Amino acid sequence: MVTEAHRIYLQRCFQLARLGAGNVAPNPMVGAVLVHDQRIIGEGYHQRYGEAHAEVYCIREALKNDAALIPGATLYVSLEPCAHYGKTPPCADLIIRHRIPTVVVGCRDSFEAVNGKGIEKLRNAGITVIEQIAAGDAVTLNKRFFTFHERKRPYVILKWAQTKDGVMASASTGRLKITHPVTDRLVHRWRSEEAAIMVGAATAAKDDPLLDNRHWAGNAPLKIIVSASGDLPGDLKLLHSGNATWVFNCKQSKKSAKAEWIKVADDELIAGMLRVLLERQIQSVFVEGGHRLLQSFIDAGLWDEARVITNTEMIAGGGLQAPSLHDQVRLQTTILGTDEVTVYKNTHNQFII
Repeated sequence: MVTEAHRIYLQRCFQLARLGAGNVAPNPMVGAVLVHDQRIIGEGYHQRYGEAHAEVYCIREALKNDAALIPGATLYVSLEPCAHYGKTPPCADLIIRHRIPTVVVGCRDSFEAVNGKGIEKLRNAGITVIEQIAAGDAVTLNKRFFTFHERKRPYVILKWAQTKDGVMASASTGRLKITHPVTDRLVHRWRSEEAAIMVGAATAAKDDPLLDNRHWAGNAPLKIIVSASGDLPGDLKLLHSGNATWVFNCKQSKKSAKAEWIKVADDELIAGMLRVLLERQIQSVFVEGGHRLLQSFIDAGLWDEARVITNTEMIAGGGLQAPSLHDQVRLQTTILGTDEVTVYKNTHNQFII
């Protein structure tokens, strides 16, 4: 029977899971809570890829002071416990070993090595499994993971800044600074949460960005430049950052000390890039510009989320107009100083509520 307590404890699982953002991909973010007689005796979350899963940390905490209560407790976990050997042993086996009688699961794991198998193993061991509780929230939490495994491509986030009159870049060769410093820090947080960050060759040449997350602690994403010709200025900061950089192009595949050039067909550039990213287990990509690249993703329908920053006071009076979205639904709007930050979703992605 589903109770309000089930939903409350699962929300705590979601809170814990989000602490792993940017550190666990290509694994999903997962949180776990162990409850005995309405008291939490253990909590945990998946902290880093290759390390222990949420259930391990949760049970380990309960063992410190409440080991005797574990066989009478209920385990809440945001995602179906794994049943296979990967980087770590199966969590389903750990749950069975500690004789936890009831497990409440947010949603099933669609990864083919897990999908339903963890729940089946638990039930075969006599454990009561209550599933699909707050499934919408559970899926949205891991929208990148579900998109990657079910759509067979990375989760694509588009981002751009624009003036009040819809301009994203100046008509001259100079860079147009649009966003507020507080918003800049937010963008760096966004970068730290994704596997890769992508820009077009013209943006790389004109702005010469670092594309790092120096204003926010976390992992630095893979850097990607899209250049049909593959010809780039040799002094670009992106080629001397010390971090991995890929150059998608239509001419050649090669590696150098500066970057890796990856050839894709010019008649299916966007789809071809996403196939390579899928093959190389890049679960999400943050596309920051320029206009042509962003619009190409939009027109191909190969995007999931757009984050648009509008300076509500700046009027450019001319310049390059921002991309035009279609098939979008607004999710939220936040005000940061003079900036209005609006997040949209693609109506065709069912993994975002």
